[in-house]
Amino acid sequence: MQQLNRKTTNLPAQRPAKILQFGGGNFLRAFTDWMIDVLNERTDFNAGVICVKPTEKGDYTALRQQDGLFHVLTNGIKNGKLISETQLVKCVQEVIHPYQDWAAYLKTAESPTLRFTISNTTEAGIKFNKNDIQTDTSPKEFPAKLTAWLYHRWKHFQGRPTSGCIHLPCELIEQNGDQLKACILAYADLWQLNGGFKYWINQHNYFCNTLVDRIVPGFPKDRIESVYAALKFEDKLVVDAEPYHIWVIQAPADIQKELPFDQTNLNVVFTNNLAPYRQLKVRILNGAHTTMVPVGYLAGIETVRAAVEDKTIGQFIETALFKEILPTLDFPQAQLEKFASDVLDRFKNPFIHHQLIDISLNSVAKYKTRVLPSLLAFFQKNNELPKHLVAAFAALICFYRGRRGAETIELRDSESTIAFFKVAWKKWETANQNTHQLVNSILQNEDFWGQDLSQVTGLTLAISHEIYQRMKTN
Repeated sequence: MQQLNRKTTNLPAQRPAKILQFGGGNFLRAFTDWMIDVLNERTDFNAGVICVKPTEKGDYTALRQQDGLFHVLTNGIKNGKLISETQLVKCVQEVIHPYQDWAAYLKTAESPTLRFTISNTTEAGIKFNKNDIQTDTSPKEFPAKLTAWLYHRWKHFQGRPTSGCIHLPCELIEQNGDQLKACILAYADLWQLNGGFKYWINQHNYFCNTLVDRIVPGFPKDRIESVYAALKFEDKLVVDAEPYHIWVIQAPADIQKELPFDQTNLNVVFTNNLAPYRQLKVRILNGAHTTMVPVGYLAGIETVRAAVEDKTIGQFIETALFKEILPTLDFPQAQLEKFASDVLDRFKNPFIHHQLIDISLNSVAKYKTRVLPSLLAFFQKNNELPKHLVAAFAALICFYRGRRGAETIELRDSESTIAFFKVAWKKWETANQNTHQLVNSILQNEDFWGQDLSQVTGLTLAISHEIYQRMKTN
């Protein structure tokens, strides 16, 4: 079988380098690179990507060997229908390792065609490190690398306004663009860079806050031989992705003109306020996940798909989503229902096996940020508690007992959180506390919830009743 590269496919690299991309992992390849390829094919965007290795270990060997080529396999459910699509992504044209060739990395800053930077260096990637000093070798942190690159560009083009760039960080942190800019300005101060550089950063570079969402399971190891047979190439970087995707970009109208996503069918949204979209994702997608985990897992279900396809649990999740979460959100009803329906389609994807126990990591903190706001908003709006979200809260408390029947649950949370629940449940088991007292002590833990939830009228009683019913059947 042929190796995948530009020689075997007769696809020379011909596009001008417009994008400097920090990271070449599964997500960026199946999300941004996939989108860039669609832009190239359907518009006059005509952009090549230079992929930069952001960490010292590894060399992106396969990406080099394949001359930047790889396939994205889109498998799953869209609008209620099963779809399967294959796309050969061709936009990555060069790979640079700054730890191995710092000069080559800086040299790219001299390219007049480069206009964008994209990054996905994990949630911990955007940070300032005072130990990252300015030298002739690569600093450790991604923002330091970008600062050095931008400073070289500023000097080369003598601060020309048109040499500024549009920065699109994809790290999953709030205000990722603002945080990246703050790091760069902090490095400018630490390295005592020319004041004109900071002016150029502030006036002629755009740091866009973004929100990204797509489930990317990665390399389809379990069926790779059949994949290779269908592709007729050996692709070491072939990557699975779900159909659903969204990229929300907070940016001025001028930026939107430079990224003509409106000429495609890609789900890219430009906005001047990212916060509502983040709320939509956290409260619906993440909220549904966190709601289903303790309810489904304690019912003996192992995966997200099995939970939503189970008659009882599936109905529970759907009712919580459409009747209790959606009514608390200030969005057009049609938009809410479409987003929620897309979420359920994603959960049913037969190509993704998402374990509930994996999602259970730090469930207390997740409930606080993802579900509790919906519960409290529903109560405030209707003067009554949402039954399903309360039941999920009760299931969460039972989950942290650490038992599913005779089976021990390996709880995944901080030591202090696990220890707190262990003590609370021990008191209940030894009859030193009744169920009402157990629940009250948990709801009063402001470190968990940010407030004393025992003050919410009827909440202790409602959760106590749910736990009592659960304990009767155990």
